[in-house]
Amino acid sequence: MMVVRMTKSNQVEASMTRSAIIAAEPQLFVSELEASLAFYEEKLGFRRVFTSGEPAFYAQVARDGAKLNLRRVEGPVFAEHFRVHEPDALSATLTLDDARPVFLELQAAGVIFHQSLRREPWGAQTFIVSDPDGNLILFAGGS
Repeated sequence: MMVVRMTKSNQVEASMTRSAIIAAEPQLFVSELEASLAFYEEKLGFRRVFTSGEPAFYAQVARDGAKLNLRRVEGPVFAEHFRVHEPDALSATLTLDDARPVFLELQAAGVIFHQSLRREPWGAQTFIVSDPDGNLILFAGGS
């Protein structure tokens, strides 16, 4: 965006201003869209924003300020030995104001955790959930 203003000496001064990034929407690859939607809605408490295609191949789910885009792909989402070599490679990070209540909510919903709730050396509380395709979602927050 360019801002133009007049100076005291009646000269035109132009300057560039930066545009701010206001959100991020990670795109996760999934093998079965309906199974993934069920997981995100029923287990993680997201709501379906939209689905696209006939049959559906793309969808968005949201919870509070987080949005995740789910894209169906043919075949496995990850290469055969990916998780052997990269067991903790994250697909998305969701920032929380307080991680413990969300962890307890998901635990009560029967979510199986890749990493249980723990306090990190830098002070944050984190836990990791694995979706049906092995996408690892990190939840990180205070308290």
